[in-house]
Order: sequence, then structure tokens, then C-alpha cells
Amino acid sequence: MNVTIRKIGNSEGIIIPKEILDRMGLKAGDALELRETSGNIELVPEQTELREQLEAARRGMKKYHAALRELAK
Repeated sequence: MNVTIRKIGNSEGIIIPKEILDRMGLKAGDALELRETSGNIELVPEQTELREQLEAARRGMKKYHAALRELAK
């Protein structure tokens, strides 16, 4: 399947056809990881578990910012 790179605001992007999104179980707002390998571009769905773990870590770091700063000394 061929797609065209299009101007989107100040960036450029591609439109992923709906049939591909449906087959992959993806929808608007889902995160993808972009990988460049051997001159190819690969889009891989971000693992939900990892995303949730990173978000929990961010919340914890924000909540305990003062304590973490003291521990880092």
C-alpha cells in the first residue's frame, strides 16, 4: 500500500488507512513507536503496560520530588 507524505501544520506526516488501523486494533490517540532500521521506517504500537508504568513513575516522582531531591544529594 502506498501513502504520500503530506504537510500537517508545521510538520509532515502520513495518513494511515482505516483498514490498516482496524486490522491492528488502533484508533486515534494511540501511541506508536517509530523505528528506523536499515533504511526502513517501522511503526510499532507502544506497549500499554510500559506506558502505564512510565506514567506511574512520573506521578511518583512529582509527588515525592522534595524527598527524591534530598536523596540525590
